[in-house]
Amino acid sequence: MSLTLPDLGWSSFFAAQAAAHSGCTPYRLTAIHRSTLTGLSPEGEHTLMTSPDQSTGTFAVGDWVLADPEHRVRHLLDRRSLLKRRAAGTGAEAQLIAANVDVLFITSSCNADFNLPRLERYLALAHQAGCYPVVLLTKADTCTAPRTYVARAEALAPFLTVLAVNALDPADLDQVLSWCPSGQTGALVGSSGVGKTTLMNSLTGTQEATAGIREDDAKGRHTTTARALRRMVNGGWLVDTPGMRALRLLDAGDGIDEVFQDLSDLAASCRFSDCGHDSEPGCAIQAAIAVGTLEPARLDRWRKLRREDARNSESVAEARSRDKAFGKMVRAVMRDKQGRSKS
Repeated sequence: MSLTLPDLGWSSFFAAQAAAHSGCTPYRLTAIHRSTLTGLSPEGEHTLMTSPDQSTGTFAVGDWVLADPEHRVRHLLDRRSLLKRRAAGTGAEAQLIAANVDVLFITSSCNADFNLPRLERYLALAHQAGCYPVVLLTKADTCTAPRTYVARAEALAPFLTVLAVNALDPADLDQVLSWCPSGQTGALVGSSGVGKTTLMNSLTGTQEATAGIREDDAKGRHTTTARALRRMVNGGWLVDTPGMRALRLLDAGDGIDEVFQDLSDLAASCRFSDCGHDSEPGCAIQAAIAVGTLEPARLDRWRKLRREDARNSESVAEARSRDKAFGKMVRAVMRDKQGRSKS
């Protein structure tokens, strides 16, 4: 099966950047490894090497790179979109999830896994990255009233696309595929156990193994262990990601405001510009709560996400500052040593 660059998602946005680098071949990254990258071009799949000063952690599945004839990456092209989060653990590093994604398929399920605060997090991630969000509520065939779950998700934002799907129903799959036609890229995100692997198998025609869930809380085990870019049956592309029950937002302030646009609009009408939305006079948010047009829980979730994002983003900035300061110190010590050796 021969593929063209447009089939892989290439566009004038990338072509304009590549024009200045003759002699290099464009590759779309389909997998990131510890010391190498896997890239796809119209000529096929190749293992790509990075430069000694490059870490594979600076690349994301879906990236476009330019490589020389020896398959060594020379240039990383600017991205149209980038999904990232704060890495797990106590560090302050950013973890890249996927790049150049057009549609973010946010998966939950019509059972105990359904969680509005988690959906809001993923919506903020999509808006901040520059992706169009589509919520997929899986396992609709196992639920007696899937429309109830759909209505609850739709209430999160005006015009939000929410689909209740059976991952084995061809008609439902056609609905999902229509959002990511040939040459476009989607990404599947969601918790373990919501049926992402089953959905990915159906959309791509592959047969990855699936795992069961605990019946008491619908939580599942990780099946996908690494990100990979796969071609869908309609010619689109799909990034499957490991389950992320803990999504720590990073530099997502604009995305959070987009998800909570109703609260942002209300806050602009408060009497005081620094209103804390507690007991201040003239607070438009508390007025909306008093008349029943706004749930207090939604205000709490907005505050929580904004505090968390500010804390995570500040921590990353501080870490970068420390690294920069440490680098300056090392360079100063090296210059001092060189100066003494010459004297």
